[in-house]
Parts: sequence; C-alpha cells; structure tokens
Amino acid sequence: MKSRSSGKVSVKWVPLCSICFFFLGMLLTNRLWAPPESDGQFISRHRREQELQIDSDDCRTKKKKTGQDKDVMEEVSKTHEAIRSLDKSVSMLQLEMAATRSVQGKQKSNGTSESPPRKKAFVVIGINTAFSSRKRRDSVRQTWMPQGDKLLKLEQEKGIIIRFMIGHSATSNSILDRAIDSEDSQHHDFLRLEHVEGYHELSAKTKIFFSTAVAKWDADFYVKIDDDVHVNLGELAATLARHRAKPRVYIGCMKSGPVLAQKSVKYHEPEYWKFGEDGNKYFRHATGQIYAISKDLATYISINQPILHKYANEDVSLGSWFIGLEVEHIDDRNMCCGTPPDCEWKAQAGSVCVASFDWSCSGICKSVEKLKFVHEKCGEGDEALWSALL
Repeated sequence: MKSRSSGKVSVKWVPLCSICFFFLGMLLTNRLWAPPESDGQFISRHRREQELQIDSDDCRTKKKKTGQDKDVMEEVSKTHEAIRSLDKSVSMLQLEMAATRSVQGKQKSNGTSESPPRKKAFVVIGINTAFSSRKRRDSVRQTWMPQGDKLLKLEQEKGIIIRFMIGHSATSNSILDRAIDSEDSQHHDFLRLEHVEGYHELSAKTKIFFSTAVAKWDADFYVKIDDDVHVNLGELAATLARHRAKPRVYIGCMKSGPVLAQKSVKYHEPEYWKFGEDGNKYFRHATGQIYAISKDLATYISINQPILHKYANEDVSLGSWFIGLEVEHIDDRNMCCGTPPDCEWKAQAGSVCVASFDWSCSGICKSVEKLKFVHEKCGEGDEALWSALL
C-alpha cells in the first residue's frame, strides 16, 4: 500500500501544473500560428509589391532613356512644324474653295453659269477715286502709273495689275457714269464696282473692292491706294516680295489715333462707345492712304463680306476685320514718307520711299499741282520698276 501511494502526484499540485501547461500552450500558439490575411489585405499587399517593382524598373531604365529623350523631342518638334505647315496649306485651300463657291453663288444669282478662270498675278493695286477726281487721275497717269502698252507689259511681265476703282452713281446711266465709261475707253485702267459712290460709304467700297479683285485675279497681294498719294511701284513690289512666303500679312504705316466722339469733327465715330471711355484710342491699324494685305486676308474679306462691320472710318474698319485673326501686322514707315524734302533726303541716303504724302492733308496737299514735283524729287527712276526682283 505504501509503495502504490508513493507513485501518485499530490492533489495540491494538480491546479498549479494545469496553469503552467495553459500558459505554455498559449506561448507556443502565438509563435507558430498567424491569422490568415483577408482578401482586401492580400490585394493591397500585392499592389504595393507591383508598384515597388514598377518603380524599380523605372529607375533602371531612366538612365537608358535620357539619351533617347533628346532624339524623341527633336522628332516631335519636326512633326509639329510639319503639321503647322500642313495646317496653313489646308487653310489656304479652304479659303480658295470658299472664295470659288462665293463667286459661283454670285454668278448663279446673276443668271450666269460659267466664268473665265482667274488670272494669276503678283499684286492687284486699286487706286481709290471719285467722279470728281479726273484731274487727280490724270496727274497719277502722268507720273508714277504706266500707260498704254507699258501698263499691259507691266501686267504680263511683272504680274502687277493697276486699276482706278470706282462704283456707280445713285442714278442709273447718269452723266457721271457715262463720263467714267468714256475715260475708261481711252485709258483702259478702271475697275468698276457694284457700289454706289459716297464719302460715307468708303468702308463698304473697300469690302467690295477686295471681293471683286479676288474674284477676277488670283494674286499674292492686294493693295489699296488713294489717288492723291505718290507711289514708287518698284519699291512697293520689292517690299511685298520680301513678305511673299508669309500666309497672313497686313502691311502699312500702323497708327492708333483717338476715337472722336464729338459730332462736329471731321472723323467723328458714331460708335465711339464701343471703344471704351472717352479719350480712348483705336486699336492699331494701317493708315488709309496705302496698305497691302495678302491673298488669304483678301479672300477672308470676300467670303465674309456680308457680316463684316463698317465703322465710320475705312482704315479703322479694315483693321477691325483682322482683330482676333492670326495676322502679322507689319509697320513699314517707308509707306508713309512726307513730301520733299523728307522723301528727297531719304532717297539721297539710299532709302527710297514706297509712298509719299502729307499727313496734314491725308494725301499730297494740292496733289494735282504738286504730284509732278514730288515725282521729280522722290521718284525711284524709270528703270527701277522693271529691274525690281519679285
């Protein structure tokens, strides 16, 4: 009995052993078992691993791509230049197509179905004139504007078209219209416009001139000149030729005069309120004595003629039509020289003027009497026009 009882564990040690074994099991369980990840935790961890892998790959390839980036950027730049050039070509084609449709529409409305093809030219020059300006026209013909066979030769060899532009009187077949018809039969240097003449209609006349010229001639440039301005045609042609490769140019003596709200002044602007407060100036635009525009700008005027707004002053109207367009304004001060001695001094210094007039008269003061004198002092010479490189 004693030997059997000696092999048993005392009852008082049983609770103590149980507690020890419980804590030992908890310790082993925490070390050997981890709770499984949820689906969200697994995806998040996998995404982080991928991002780290991508970042690592980028770091390894950046050094390789550094040398290639310059080549790629150069190719992209060349592509952009090619696209811009193509856009310009497409734009010009669209303008020409629109102009053709416009001309065809006018012909259909007039009852005609076909028209002669437009003649190719370098520049079409329209000399703005009036019924009462016969003496001015004769003074221009006797000085800087070739006559007869020389005028025809200028068109054929140089592509320079020169016409006096004039509309019609308010009365059909009036004595004024018949006088112009008689003068034209003698000199063959008029472009008749579908326009009723009037001083306050110069903006409308300008629109119609460009539309008519575009329909008749396919020229690189279109020029408007007043009939009391002296012009050196060779210098004008050379000046235009320097800008021939540009798509949309507006050339002249740029100015920004005050907007005149007073009704009593000569150049009163009835819509002065559109230009801001009293004392404001007009936007920059070419003075109206002479300016040139490239083909697509003249075509733009022809297409949009019905909706182009007319201000009181013709030169302001023209400038407003180009606001908001991609147009290069070229301020050429040789297009607004003064009369002698100003243009004479410049000619002696080797800078022959394109055009000469007096600012105080918005033309040559007493041009009928004075134009020959200006031509003698400031003319470029008889051979300059024929030797001009276009």
